[in-house]
Amino acid sequence: MQSVSGVTCGPKYLLRAEGLAVLGLVIALFWRAAYSWVLFAVLFLVPDISMVGYLINPRVGAASYNAVHSYVGPVVLVLIGLAADVRTCVAVSLIWAAHIGFDRLLGYGLKYPTAFTDTHLGRIGRA
Repeated sequence: MQSVSGVTCGPKYLLRAEGLAVLGLVIALFWRAAYSWVLFAVLFLVPDISMVGYLINPRVGAASYNAVHSYVGPVVLVLIGLAADVRTCVAVSLIWAAHIGFDRLLGYGLKYPTAFTDTHLGRIGRA
């Protein structure tokens, strides 16, 4: 199979489909729980603030980006929210997971310390 942007064609599309699946599931859960769509719109892009680390250097940028763009954070937050019965924690965790799923759908993966364009889903941007 031919390699496209570092990830072979089939797996590349499967990884993007997983992002779409997570995004769809999270939106359905968010809608079912009747959380605020205004909150969703306001917080959806907040995880991208983590890119400010790239102002220091690519290694710091990749570390800060990856820390916020891993599903570990939203999973921990939703577990805390469910255990403590704090709806806001659950809502924020769903928004956070939706953002990550959306990024994966678009091909924005976890970053390598070499450059913002080097991701686990392959190189992004123009060659």
